[in-house]
Amino acid sequence: MTAGAGERGWRIVEDDLSGAAIRALLEQHFAGMLANSPAGSCHFLDFEGLNAPDVTFWSIHEGDRLAGCGALKMLDPAHGEIKSMRTADAFLRRGVAAKMLEHIVAEARRRGVARLSLETGSGAAFEPAIALYRRYGFADCPPFACYKFDPFSRFMTREI
Repeated sequence: MTAGAGERGWRIVEDDLSGAAIRALLEQHFAGMLANSPAGSCHFLDFEGLNAPDVTFWSIHEGDRLAGCGALKMLDPAHGEIKSMRTADAFLRRGVAAKMLEHIVAEARRRGVARLSLETGSGAAFEPAIALYRRYGFADCPPFACYKFDPFSRFMTREI
């Protein structure tokens, strides 16, 4: 794991997914996706997918407590995809997702990425995430990469 310092005591680290806490948070993330969208419409990366060479995965902590996670998947050198954004229940509405999103955007910019995109669900459970992405300049777009139109998916993108 590599560390990055944050304000308010937030610490963001590149995570190898080996810890019990991050694995439990991701299991909760997977279950949440499946509870709110049909299985065929869920596009989350499993543990193997999050460990792929084209994916960088981070966890965010307050002190020694896991607060959330997020990942950047490189689709090509100029286009990245945000994956696996999740906030631990104890940290909801404390700015964790915004801090992780800022980190991912900054890292993508540092890598020379010109566009960031994402796929999320379209139901009510996903409205807080959609609102966050809109606040950070993401707008609706057609399916990208290997995605196809799906009424349970919402696609968003922005230039950086």
